[in-house]
Amino acid sequence: MKNYAAAAAVLALLVASPRAQGQRPITEKDLFKFTWIADPQISPDGAAIAFVRVTVNEKDNRYETAVYVAAASGGGPPRRLTAGVRDTSPRWAPDGKRIAFVRAAERDGKPLPPQIYVLHMDGGEARPITDIASGASSPAWSPDGRTIAFSSSTTNPEVKKADDPTPTAEHVSDVEVVTRAVYRANGTPGYVDNNHHAHIFTVEVADSADHRPQPKQLTDGDFDERGIEWSPDGSTLYFVSTRVAEPYYDESGDELFAVAVAGGPIVKIAAIAGGISNLSVSPDGKRLAFIGELRGKPIRSYSQPDLWVVNAAPNSTATNLTEKYDYDVAGGIGGDQAAPRGGNRRPIVWSKDGTSLLVVSAEKGSGNLKRFVIATGAVENVTDGAHDLVGYSATRDASTIAATESTQTNIGDITLIDVARRRPPTVVTHVNDDLFKDIRQSEPEEIWYKSFDGKNIQGWILKPPDFDPAKKYPLILEIHGGPHGAYGNTYTHEFQWMAAKGYVVLFTNPRGSTSYGQEFGNIIQYHYPGDDYKDLMAGVDEVLKKGYVDANRLGVTGGSGGGLLTNWTITQTQRFKAAVAQRDIADWYGFWFTADFTLFQPTWFKKAPWEDPQDFAARSPITHVANVSTPLMLINGDADYRTPPADGGEMMFRALKYRKIPTVMVRFPRETHELSRSGEPWHRVERLQHIVGWMDQWLQGKKNVAYATQ
Repeated sequence: MKNYAAAAAVLALLVASPRAQGQRPITEKDLFKFTWIADPQISPDGAAIAFVRVTVNEKDNRYETAVYVAAASGGGPPRRLTAGVRDTSPRWAPDGKRIAFVRAAERDGKPLPPQIYVLHMDGGEARPITDIASGASSPAWSPDGRTIAFSSSTTNPEVKKADDPTPTAEHVSDVEVVTRAVYRANGTPGYVDNNHHAHIFTVEVADSADHRPQPKQLTDGDFDERGIEWSPDGSTLYFVSTRVAEPYYDESGDELFAVAVAGGPIVKIAAIAGGISNLSVSPDGKRLAFIGELRGKPIRSYSQPDLWVVNAAPNSTATNLTEKYDYDVAGGIGGDQAAPRGGNRRPIVWSKDGTSLLVVSAEKGSGNLKRFVIATGAVENVTDGAHDLVGYSATRDASTIAATESTQTNIGDITLIDVARRRPPTVVTHVNDDLFKDIRQSEPEEIWYKSFDGKNIQGWILKPPDFDPAKKYPLILEIHGGPHGAYGNTYTHEFQWMAAKGYVVLFTNPRGSTSYGQEFGNIIQYHYPGDDYKDLMAGVDEVLKKGYVDANRLGVTGGSGGGLLTNWTITQTQRFKAAVAQRDIADWYGFWFTADFTLFQPTWFKKAPWEDPQDFAARSPITHVANVSTPLMLINGDADYRTPPADGGEMMFRALKYRKIPTVMVRFPRETHELSRSGEPWHRVERLQHIVGWMDQWLQGKKNVAYATQ
């Protein structure tokens, strides 16, 4: 105990002491040097791990992805497998001798539709096995390794047309005739294509590069299929679909289907009144597991995901294994450093004997692997710790899992997990070590505090690297979006950058956040914003009690739902001296009509806007804009269909300009709602610069000519 106490005292001294010699604070431009790991895929024998490595090409202002492989033993650096700059989705063949992946090749500097390639691990060039008009994705090997199933929105006539590339003189109209309420989607360049649907194809993997078999289409029609999984005997493919033309009228649930690989009609297996994802087939092929979100009766704003099992027979009834487990199965923690363009999966892993299931679960700000016993519903920890397992895969016998582990101070590395816990996890990669060895970061302090009604709220305080408790610091309150999301133990560059610039950063999970149970998450239904704002203010008060924050230098920011709450906060209080609302909402009335998703069901509002205009007005920040005295910056993407700027930043900006309150609007061309997470690299850096630049001006007296009235 004496040795432990002495070590703790030394550690405390180091944390409080000036920055170690040779180390520097993190900067916003370090993002250009970050390396991300995505979609780790462990080989069937557990000896190697293929993954997607994502880096920034600063000159071309883009992300580049390639497939790498690392020895599971951790010996030696990972080696590059593929030569492209848009290679993703590596999938091992059952024999472990080949890898399928998806490549979007380039022509004249522009990406072509992605196609599936196969690479032999004993050498040679990767060769394409598809070449179809709309591209191919989601490769899945058959159990015998002879066939790959994949998804494509190309129709059968277009597949055949690819073999006859003779150009035609037909005029193709670019005029859109919109007939559905959902006609655009965030991240989609243009309108939703209701003429091309994602269908299931198979293609034989030929031994010779000279022979390219024709893909075979197994599903068709006016609906999309997703989540392709093979039966162990290779005779059947299972998938998920919602086969209703306009599901927003009744929020129709998803359904599980099967189709014979030899061809034939699709067969319905099961359905629930809600969403279905993460489909997984048992080793004996007799059962299916999936993640399901029951929408509830009456329908809820937030539905906690559960783990379900169903017999792999037509018209079966699914069983909810986690009905009494009150956390987010297959859920994650929100940050700004999930690998852009890389992709990640959180699959359900069956034990070899089929008696239990492994899947990550989000609990109180962390994501850990859990074992769920099918017969009893018992829950056991496979991992525990202050981290998030962003993506993972398992060996064929489910004894070993390779996962990308992210923490508050590490973007993400591959960790090898022994499912039986006979040995501790092993870190396989160290992709950012060379960069971060010269950077001093802050470890957050976890706090729990009581809100106005006695509810326990979890949060974290991130202090400057050179923190001195005798000084008074400005504070920035960060508000997460969703509203049903969660901050926690994953890497967020924005927070570390703010701390490095001399701010105490507070980030909390107010009511409405995920990873704290169904009731806590859904309690804000019809009351958003509302008591969640009070939880945030209670957190600020809790930090002020510690004595090192200057109550006259408080800032607030957040994106999406956090942007709405930022707007709301400055209409309810004048305690904040600077605010930055990102991807925000100002007017619920207008948002109801223009967002990329519908609110036809009573999830957030009980009625349509014209049926209850008072409720929409009461909860809209723009209604209360006359109360605002806080200088406000608004950050919006020009291609954001999730929170259209016309119903958010543009309204707040014009209103505050009229009132002569200091305000500035920063617009990002081409950017969607994903600006902070996967926007163009330079835009992400400039976004950080503007947020801190605004806070510096109003909280630290550092005037910025860019924000002067022209």
